[in-house]
Amino acid sequence: MATTKLTLLLAIVLVLPGCTGGETPSPPQKDGLAEIGEALFNDVRLGADGRTNCATCHLSEFAFTDTRAVSVGAFGRKGTRNAPSLVGLIERGPQFWDGREGALSEAVMQPLGNPLEMGHDTVAAAMERIASLPEYRAFFGAEIKERDVSGALTSYLMSLDAAPSPFERAREAGDYTLLGARAKRGLELFQGKAQCASCHLMDASSSFSDQQFHHASVGFERIAGNIRPLLARLEQARHSGQPLGRMVLADVDIAELGRFAVTSDPKDMGAFRTPSLRNVARTAPYMHDGSIQSLEAAIEHELYYRGLTSGRPISLTVEERSDLAAFLSTLSTP
Repeated sequence: MATTKLTLLLAIVLVLPGCTGGETPSPPQKDGLAEIGEALFNDVRLGADGRTNCATCHLSEFAFTDTRAVSVGAFGRKGTRNAPSLVGLIERGPQFWDGREGALSEAVMQPLGNPLEMGHDTVAAAMERIASLPEYRAFFGAEIKERDVSGALTSYLMSLDAAPSPFERAREAGDYTLLGARAKRGLELFQGKAQCASCHLMDASSSFSDQQFHHASVGFERIAGNIRPLLARLEQARHSGQPLGRMVLADVDIAELGRFAVTSDPKDMGAFRTPSLRNVARTAPYMHDGSIQSLEAAIEHELYYRGLTSGRPISLTVEERSDLAAFLSTLSTP
């Protein structure tokens, strides 16, 4: 049975657009469930327009981002959020910029039923499309359930984080001189004077995120004088049963409410989850709305904001900022 499924998986991958049967496939590095998840992730037939898949917004060559300020889904529909990298995801914990889901297995199904992502009005409609494809019925069985698709996609995404970054190799060796002089100085700034590690934790996960929600003073000033009618619009949408993920991607003003749209707690107004810094040098533009175009500009903004919130301005020389950028470049995986 295992051999039959592996043969089927290889057949699915090879018939997907962009794949050719003339190339010798690499030996599979994932289990069967992750392989079928990869097939689902890259299958444009799952998009309502027959042209959109998960990889439309998460391209492997850009550490599974799309280089756009905000992503564009099926039928050319533009959303409101910057696509984060999928490398180094956590399986349990806040998902999306606003943390509206608490598990990856729940989060992976949302794009399937969002008109601004995969184009379907509901997850059920996307499931009908998947169930109509004989390859997936052959793998999952005659009746394909949401948990089958969710489990496969989750398994694939959790398999992406394999190669160590230069920083991880240096940490494993216990020798940060391996990073080079500039990056080593940048590491010291990251941990000290620049105050980066207060939110971008340097723990064993190497995600460099505290998984908490912070105000980075990005975008909120545009809606600050229009909060009351905006909250009324949010409440009306909730009462009508509109999913939060759809609201966020369809309404650029509601998108700026951040974590508040989930919790209704005033302290969460305009707060967003601390992003991972894995591959940060390769995943411009930055912030939840993609409004900061370069790593250097992101460093500048973060230094200003951290100094503003702490009441102690952070002043780095041009050389120190360059050192900090050099360190952040060592967080990229091959």
